[in-house]
Amino acid sequence: MPATPRRGFLFGTGALGATALLTGCLANDPPQQRPAAVAAGGDGDAPGTPVTIGFSAPAADHGWMAAMTTNARAQAEALPDVTFRPTEGGNDVNQQIAQVETLINEQVDVLVILPADGKALTDVARRATRAGIPVVNVDRVFDSADAYRVWIGGDNHGMGVNAAEHIAAELRRRGVTDPVVAEIAGTDSLPLTQERSAGFRDGLARHGIRVSRRVAADFTAESGERQATNLLQAAARLDAVWNHDDDQGIGVLAAVQAAGREDFFLVGGAGSRNMMDRIKAGDGVVQATVLYNPSMCSSAISLARLLGQARGMGDLAEHEIPRAITTYSAVVTRENVDQYLDVGFAS
Repeated sequence: MPATPRRGFLFGTGALGATALLTGCLANDPPQQRPAAVAAGGDGDAPGTPVTIGFSAPAADHGWMAAMTTNARAQAEALPDVTFRPTEGGNDVNQQIAQVETLINEQVDVLVILPADGKALTDVARRATRAGIPVVNVDRVFDSADAYRVWIGGDNHGMGVNAAEHIAAELRRRGVTDPVVAEIAGTDSLPLTQERSAGFRDGLARHGIRVSRRVAADFTAESGERQATNLLQAAARLDAVWNHDDDQGIGVLAAVQAAGREDFFLVGGAGSRNMMDRIKAGDGVVQATVLYNPSMCSSAISLARLLGQARGMGDLAEHEIPRAITTYSAVVTRENVDQYLDVGFAS
C-alpha cells in the first residue's frame, strides 16, 4: 500500500511559516500590518466545522490509480472534522456520472472528482457547482472552468522536460556523444501522453538530442513487456530510455531482463515504490524516476476540507484557496531517494 503523505505538507501550519516567507516583501510595512497580511488564510490544521466530502474516481485497476483512491481515503481519515463519502470506482463514464449525481442529491458539502473522462464529466460537475457544492477537479481537467472551484494535478509537459534534462545531464556525465535515446510512452490517444512526449522532445532539443526510437505501451505491464521487447530487438544500441509510467515499467524491466541488456540506463515515470527501491539498490538499468505523484489526491481532500469550511491555505496571505495547483515532477535519484520513499506507491 502506498505510504500516506505527511499531513499538511501542502498547506503548512499557519502564520508563523508565512511570516518567515514574506518578511522580505513586507520589511517596509508598519509592524502592526504584518500579521494581518500573512495570516489571512488562517490555520489550516486547526479543527473546523464538520465537512462531508463526496469522492469519485475511476476503478483502482492500476497502481497509480489505486494509490489515488487510497491516499484520498487515508487523508480523510486523518482529519477528524471530515466525513468521507466515496463511490465505488468504475471505468464506465455513465456510471461515474450517476454516482456523482447521487452525491449531489445527498447534498454533500464538497465534491472531489477524478474523472474517467474530463469532457464527459463536465456537465455533472457544473450541475454540482450550480447546486452550491464546490468541486475539486483532480488531474484530468474538465472541459469548462466553471465546472470546478479548484483544479489540482500533475505537470505532464514538465514531467517530460525534467526526464529529458536528467537524461541529457547523465549522458554528458558519461561522455556519450551522438546518443541513441528511446521513449516508451503510455497511451498515445490521451492528451497526457501527448504532453509528456512533447515535453520530452522539447527538453532533449535544448541539448541537441532527439528521440531515436519510440513505442507506446498503453500504461499496462503486459503491453510494456511486449513493446519493450520489440524495441530492444529493433535497437542494437541504446544509451538511455525514458518510460512514462512505472506500472508499465514492470513489464518493461521484465523485457530488459529477458533480453539480458545492460548497455543503457532507464528513467521511469510516476514514482512507484518498486522503482524507488531499485534506484536505492543501485543495481540494474533503473537510475531514476520522475514523479507524477498520487499524493495530489491527499492534497485534494485537504483542499476540499478548506473549501467546506470557507478557509484559505494557512501559509498564504489570500483568504481563498488558489484556483489551480500544479504539482512538481521531481526527479528521484539514488542521491535523494530517501526523501521520497514515503510517497512511493505500490505498482
